[in-house]
Amino acid sequence: MKTADNAVTMTIHEVTFRTMTVSDIDAGLRLTRAAGWNQLRADWEMFLQQSPEGCFVAEKAGKVIGTAGTIRYQEHFSWIGMVLVDPQERSRGVGKQLLMKALDLLAGERCVRLDATPAGEPMYRKYHFRKELCIKRMEAQGTIVDRRIPGNPLVRPMLETDLAIVSRLDFDAFAASRSFLLDWMWKGAPDYGWLVEGQAGIEGYVLGRSGFNFEHLGPIVAPSVELAQTLVLSCLGAIAGSRVVIDARNDPAWIKSLEELGFREQRPFIRMYRGEAPPAAALTHWVFLGPEFG
Repeated sequence: MKTADNAVTMTIHEVTFRTMTVSDIDAGLRLTRAAGWNQLRADWEMFLQQSPEGCFVAEKAGKVIGTAGTIRYQEHFSWIGMVLVDPQERSRGVGKQLLMKALDLLAGERCVRLDATPAGEPMYRKYHFRKELCIKRMEAQGTIVDRRIPGNPLVRPMLETDLAIVSRLDFDAFAASRSFLLDWMWKGAPDYGWLVEGQAGIEGYVLGRSGFNFEHLGPIVAPSVELAQTLVLSCLGAIAGSRVVIDARNDPAWIKSLEELGFREQRPFIRMYRGEAPPAAALTHWVFLGPEFG
């Protein structure tokens, strides 16, 4: 049925499912902290800004016990993220119902994607998701800045005026436009934005954002492992002493280069899709933005 505020609701075993609103962000943050996840209020606000009718909560006895978010990347594909359930309410079907709400909303999309944990992968397979690629979340302390390459002429800080070119480069790597996210990230953490320039202009970039548990670098797009590593080193200069993670493509040479910088694997993710197969990950796309946004 539809409520007065036009939010879709459904009741199953005393649990009500409805559209998420700004007033639910505090509850979403509570679930985020309970799960040990890294997202901040700004991440939830971005979901609701981009998909005001596409984020959901599960309520029980007036308390939010679960969330799910979706984002459409134009006609190319859509994304599901932030599927969270209160630890005391897990294994009761709440997460499955939230996933179904998201899939019902995206039923007309030709491709739906998400990043799953190994524990969650079997459930997603039941809903016809297939494995796309493996991702390794790598973690390090920001104290490795003493290994930066000083004065590298190929690398410079990103300026706001660079974002239009960066967005075009990112489209080629991500296979969809996410300029709204790149602009949001740069404004939130301009010190984490760095560029690689060649004779033809900008060839690669890195952006980052702050989180509750650690600083999160990504995406990183660059024409080679060496330049991607240089971007990481340059960006670490703004993170001195902080924990930092990146969600790296599982390429052996790339993983080895990160381990040489002191990164170690924290946890894996499995990128999955449902429907039409998405374009293969660009060889220049070394680090992804994160499981919530892709």
